[in-house]
Amino acid sequence: MKIDIKSYLDRNQLSIYRVAKESGYGYTTLHKSFNKNQTSSTSMNLRDLDALACATHQKMWQVLKVLEENYLSNK
Repeated sequence: MKIDIKSYLDRNQLSIYRVAKESGYGYTTLHKSFNKNQTSSTSMNLRDLDALACATHQKMWQVLKVLEENYLSNK
């Protein structure tokens, strides 16, 4: 199972630049992470989840719940 992070960003009117700015994480780091191919061994990490939580003004568990309920794909 993979997380469709690009759909999450689109639905929440977020760009990688905005997530980087709001979270304090580097743009290049997040860009590489959000655009990498996810495999069974590499999925989202805590930094990515924290960055999304900062950008959406939520707790990490709230973002994770939304991602699990709405953005998982079998691709």
